[in-house]
Amino acid sequence: MAEVKISAESRTEFGKGSARRDRRAGKVPGVIYGHGQDPRHVKLPGHDLLLAVRTPNVLINLTVDGKSELVIPKAIQRDPIKGFLEHVDLLIVKRGEKVAVEIPVHAEGELAPGGNLLEHVLNALPVEAEATHIPEGVTVSVEGLEAGASILAKDIELPKGTTLAVEDDAVVLQVVAAQAEEPAEEAEEGAEEAPAAEAETAEAAE
Repeated sequence: MAEVKISAESRTEFGKGSARRDRRAGKVPGVIYGHGQDPRHVKLPGHDLLLAVRTPNVLINLTVDGKSELVIPKAIQRDPIKGFLEHVDLLIVKRGEKVAVEIPVHAEGELAPGGNLLEHVLNALPVEAEATHIPEGVTVSVEGLEAGASILAKDIELPKGTTLAVEDDAVVLQVVAAQAEEPAEEAEEGAEEAPAAEAETAEAAE
């Protein structure tokens, strides 16, 4: 995984008003924490950060006040309507150490004929990986799977150096049977019979 270099500034003013001013200036408020250090408040260039976090679990070589740290995003807040970044939590990592992250699961292939649906029980797979070699995701084949089939965490081939951080038998993907639809003719007949039945009930009551 390539490192993305970003320079940030220390943040000394806090509160909603300060955060709004930072965002208007194209900055994103953030917090750096981990490895026993006191949390540090920073503001990062919004455009650079937005490009970086397009890669899941991106490794960022962050420079603040002349000091560089390797960090990965652990929590990202976005505006629910416009989608811009509002805040980011950054975890300090060291080369060679393993970190717990979640990686995207991508399905490829066609299910068996029948109109069945593929359900992503886990959209992201919890794993442990070396901080500087976090996989961008895993791809799973669902070719020919029929209704009732499922893929468990242990069935997924992980890159070297990556291990599961979830139970082996956790369901990641499953194939759900398509719901049978009532034939149109039967539905129409049922609609026609309903008024007749109501009329008979009314006559009996009289």
